[in-house]
Amino acid sequence: MADFPNCPQCNSEYTYEDGGLFICPECSHEWSKESEAEMSEGHKMIKDSNGNVLNDGDTVTVIKDLKVKGSSSVIKIGTKVKNIRLVEGDHDIDCKIDGFGAMKLKSEFVKKV
Repeated sequence: MADFPNCPQCNSEYTYEDGGLFICPECSHEWSKESEAEMSEGHKMIKDSNGNVLNDGDTVTVIKDLKVKGSSSVIKIGTKVKNIRLVEGDHDIDCKIDGFGAMKLKSEFVKKV
């Protein structure tokens, strides 16, 4: 029997391979072989609100109105942000937004274009 990794969500040992994905039958979590390799190397994958993996230089769109702390202005839904940079921390996207300047965003409030 092949030696598949345990599920990263529920730690189940009953995972199986289907094409390019590992699947957990207990919690229905699916992950790719590439993400398994990155997790074993210690890299943190940053994903957008739809689960797409983000990379440095990507273009994203804001999916909800975001209040700017210390200002009365708002970053509107649909604002396109180009050339993002991924950083460590709670706000994991560092970028420049036209009309606002340098800004840090959470990946859960953007989607990849």
